[in-house]
Amino acid sequence: MAALEAMVEPVVSGMGYELVELQAANGGRMLRLFIDKPGGIGVEDCAAVSRQLSRVLEVEGIDYDRLEVSSPGLDRPLRKGVDFARFSGQRADVRMRTPDATGRRRFVGVLRGAAEGRVSMEMDGQTVQLALDDVERARLVPEL
Repeated sequence: MAALEAMVEPVVSGMGYELVELQAANGGRMLRLFIDKPGGIGVEDCAAVSRQLSRVLEVEGIDYDRLEVSSPGLDRPLRKGVDFARFSGQRADVRMRTPDATGRRRFVGVLRGAAEGRVSMEMDGQTVQLALDDVERARLVPEL
């Protein structure tokens, strides 16, 4: 999967998009990509990336049945430190692999950035620091 991501990411970024996530299902027969860019993603963006990647995957000899390209949605996953910094000021739901001293693993609050391998979140008027390496999953909380 890492090799496939290493091949797909430069194509997507070369087109001006960010590869948010790459998933494979059915033994690699279905490939699903989530892309983003400032201002959001439209259907034409997904179609352009799909066309380009179809050609690249064919040239590289990658055998698959289905390719899906989509936006990450309102509850966008956060994976890298730059994601946490970019969405500073927005609400997020973060689940850690290991609990903190109080036994808590889930943190919901306002992102305050990321630096030096730590994510800052404000919860109930208090700022907590979470180790980026220990984040199991994190998503934005949509405000509708």
